[in-house]
Amino acid sequence: MSKAPGTLVTREGQDCLSYAVDLGIAMTCAEAVGVMDVTLEALVDYMKTRKQFGVAIASFQALRHRVADMKMSLELARSMSYYASLNVNAPANQRRRAMAQAKYQLGGSMRFVGQQAVQLHGGIGMTDEYIVSHYFRRLTQMESVFGDTLHHLAQMSDSMHPELDKAA
Repeated sequence: MSKAPGTLVTREGQDCLSYAVDLGIAMTCAEAVGVMDVTLEALVDYMKTRKQFGVAIASFQALRHRVADMKMSLELARSMSYYASLNVNAPANQRRRAMAQAKYQLGGSMRFVGQQAVQLHGGIGMTDEYIVSHYFRRLTQMESVFGDTLHHLAQMSDSMHPELDKAA
């Protein structure tokens, strides 16, 4: 291998790798929205059939409010997923910032929707036989792929420093 021809592709290779990671983030965001959608759908179906005190738990106002909060978090995530997808072909700095913003928002939404779904399902929500536990595990895994929420918060902060330097 020592005599094999090679070409150093540091900058060009780094740009390609950065683009591939950003594309992966955008696709992960889209998948996360889909998983949160089916998680919420499974929860609503469960709440309509699960009875407590002789009535479906879907009739309890406090639980309905939690589901509404989950839906709002999902819709924020959906908007940021669209934003990430729209910026896939943007200039590198704009693209990186958009991906960090999307991944940050989706990280919080994935955690919130997943945890609430498990909580509202009660003990069955964590059993291996029930699909919601698998959705929750997938959401937890996606939260950390390509950098976790705190990593992307730091990326957003770093991208703001040049603007802060200009303002001073």
